[in-house]
Amino acid sequence: MRSAITILASIICIDAANAQSIQHFDPVVFSRVNITDHFWKPKMDLVATTTLNACIYQTEVATPRLRNFEKVARKKGEKHEGIFYDDSDVFKALEAMSYSIANDHDSALEAKADEWIDKIAAAQLPDGYLNTYFTLNDLSLRWTDMSMHEDYNAGHMIEAAVAYYNATGKRKFLDICIKWADYFDSVFGPGKRHWVTGHEELELALVKLYRVTGNKKYLNLSHWLLEERGHGYAHGYTWTDWKDTAYAQDVLPVSQQTEITGHAVRAMYLYTGAADVAAQTGDTSYMNAMKNVWNDVVGRNMYITGGIGSSGGNEGFSKDYDLPNEYAYCETCASVGMVFWNQRMNALTGESKYMDVLERSLYNGALDGISISGDHFFYGNPLASNGQNSRREWFGTACCPANIARLIASLGNYIYANNEKDIWVNLFVGSNTNIALKKGNVGIRMETNYPWDGNINITAQPDKKMQYALHIRIPGWAVNTPVPGDLYGYTDHYNDSVTILVNGKPATYNTELGYAVIDREWKKGDVVTMLLPMQVRKIVARSEVTADANRIALQRGPLVYCVEMKDNNEGVWNLLLPQSSTFIIVNSNVLTEKIVALEAKASVIVAAADGNSVNTQTTTIKAIPYYTWANRGNNAMQVWLPTKVTAIKIN
Repeated sequence: MRSAITILASIICIDAANAQSIQHFDPVVFSRVNITDHFWKPKMDLVATTTLNACIYQTEVATPRLRNFEKVARKKGEKHEGIFYDDSDVFKALEAMSYSIANDHDSALEAKADEWIDKIAAAQLPDGYLNTYFTLNDLSLRWTDMSMHEDYNAGHMIEAAVAYYNATGKRKFLDICIKWADYFDSVFGPGKRHWVTGHEELELALVKLYRVTGNKKYLNLSHWLLEERGHGYAHGYTWTDWKDTAYAQDVLPVSQQTEITGHAVRAMYLYTGAADVAAQTGDTSYMNAMKNVWNDVVGRNMYITGGIGSSGGNEGFSKDYDLPNEYAYCETCASVGMVFWNQRMNALTGESKYMDVLERSLYNGALDGISISGDHFFYGNPLASNGQNSRREWFGTACCPANIARLIASLGNYIYANNEKDIWVNLFVGSNTNIALKKGNVGIRMETNYPWDGNINITAQPDKKMQYALHIRIPGWAVNTPVPGDLYGYTDHYNDSVTILVNGKPATYNTELGYAVIDREWKKGDVVTMLLPMQVRKIVARSEVTADANRIALQRGPLVYCVEMKDNNEGVWNLLLPQSSTFIIVNSNVLTEKIVALEAKASVIVAAADGNSVNTQTTTIKAIPYYTWANRGNNAMQVWLPTKVTAIKIN
């Protein structure tokens, strides 16, 4: 085991050139991307109004979350109300508000954020510590229990402050976090106290603080926190959440981890932080560990929706291939974490497979967490239901509403990327941006009706004629190529292909790491057209996933589909869908959401009147995108449809 001093020395000695060599490109930040998309822009507008209004009401009025900060400032000996990690929900809401302010320039929302920030500032202690639970209850107990989320809360505070600074240029919130981070650094680190974050989050937040301030102390501190894991340092502290440190990914050092364990959200935040540190320090051991863990997630522990964490008992992972549908936990926050982690892995490696998984999680597992109305939410996201599941206005543990809000509001972070020479298009979202390359500035405008159709137009608007390579992701689903090692594959080989044109003529391009690379001299007004095939694809799971034996799932474009009782009065659990079924697409809607639905002939198995036999009837079934289910009241639902009579449930 290396000593703490040796670890710090190794961190400091990594040079910037090595760090640059490990990262292929940097994502274009949300504040530089204007989204005009027909699919996502209405959702972002809904988050900026309805969802954030719900978050603000719950934070200010319906729950004591903001009131706790006011109590600290009053210094009257009042007791803390709520749960010890409630501060984090205030910060997540502020982060979502920050993105919406940048997107919409809403002065009233900015004034509300400033009001909250003033209350947070008033609750900060002179030494920099900021946590309402311990300050109000017993300050002598701070930093005695690794599972009490002091670090987690502060991590979300830092993320919110960086987002607010990027959105507004105002430093007050950022300076609060700098003061807190300096205080934390005075208590923990090489030659000071050991610390293992119980709920990882601070690691990735400190990297964000480093990037915005340029102060390497915060990067070194994040790296040190990662190096603390897996050495038994937690044994000297109280752990009220668990005795098995696998729950918090603390069995092995991060660089030696190969399998996903424990709490799903904690794992996602840890591995996002590790990828961030690898990108900045050039630590290839972290990158190699992340690849191994990622293969374990995608190859043995991920739902077709991109959801992870099948077990409600630990809000995380159980054993490989344990992927029940009706009892799937699939926390919304875990799918949000999958988006974070896969974005970092994509930037580190330049491989499109990570964006394929990000897209799967974004459009399905994460988006399912918010209602069409924007004010009801799912905490868990099952893949089958007898009608017992319903969206709720709020939760006692309310991490998911603000988390999905901040993801949607920050969508601009995930669309484009660049290095000094080239540009990458990762997601197909109507938008425009301006990207600074070494040779000059390049404007990009993307227009599309994705995910409902596969036609994408990308217009180049360079300041002058300029040579650069445009890398456009070719989705694996579009070319019959599941993610390598994926649990899921296609029942058929689809005879379709991707078409790419430049100014209406077939493009000359190479394929590299899953991207179409068009390297040419570009002039203003050049248009790249990508045509993606949008066939309905029937998906099967590997044999190890016994919950999906003799079943198929449906996917069109990036969207996974389900059947819901509201559209299928004869039943949902008693359907029999032959693998040879042919689907047609129909324009439809779920409440106010315009969708493309799928229809096909199927059999319905029903009990005879005498109760001693069953009858088979032919019916037309209708499937809707998974993210839209449970918006029309409690309904039976299934994603995986039986192809054989076994496993059918007779109504």
